[in-house]
Amino acid sequence: MTDALYLDDTTRRTFEATVERALDDRVVLDRTCFYPTGGGQPSDTGRLHDGSDDRTWRVTGVEKRDTIYHHLDGEPPAAGTRVRGELDWDRRFAHMRYHTAQHLLSAVLLERFDAETTGNQLYADHAHLDCAYPRFSETDLAEIETRLNELVAADHPVEWYVLDRETAEATLDPRRTRLHLLPESITDVRIVEIGGPDGDGPYDRTACAGTHVASTGAIDSVEVVGRETKGSDAERIEFRLG
Repeated sequence: MTDALYLDDTTRRTFEATVERALDDRVVLDRTCFYPTGGGQPSDTGRLHDGSDDRTWRVTGVEKRDTIYHHLDGEPPAAGTRVRGELDWDRRFAHMRYHTAQHLLSAVLLERFDAETTGNQLYADHAHLDCAYPRFSETDLAEIETRLNELVAADHPVEWYVLDRETAEATLDPRRTRLHLLPESITDVRIVEIGGPDGDGPYDRTACAGTHVASTGAIDSVEVVGRETKGSDAERIEFRLG
């Protein structure tokens, strides 16, 4: 099973690994910093270099099934090959900023409108979030944007850690964690926590396997650019970062 280094250290840009399996245009590594597509966050891209730097492969996509598969732009290196992985860092960092901003937006929507997040999709230059709410007005959107930027400017710390599932289910808000959607086989849950104002406890805590920035200040600023009705009681909010 591939050791997912990105779960502990989201700032790591390079790593050394060994190819465990090679399949058509894919490889399985014993360890990786490449994030696989999931949770609304696109996969990382980048490069693999062999030990002597004689050959380089583009990593065009990453997916997690029974393990983590790295899609390459050519015939893959053979099992046993030592490689050095290198992330497309600008892309990864953009995804980290947008993912943390999405968590803030989800928390604001619950706080101000009692609106639960039902889905989201992140990109390197914009994102959208779907939630259970009839319709937001222009005044609502302005209020959401103001609150988001207050939280960004406060530069709250962002941390992640693992809780056993029983503790998570007993202590976390089920409207944010949606733990009932996870397979019963998952007994340990990775939690992402955004610190609260004046040490009054976390502003947001939710289950998440994505990558995030270390504090909300790294988001810079948030602009809510529009909304779209997605059903009788569903709204989509579009946003981008400064």
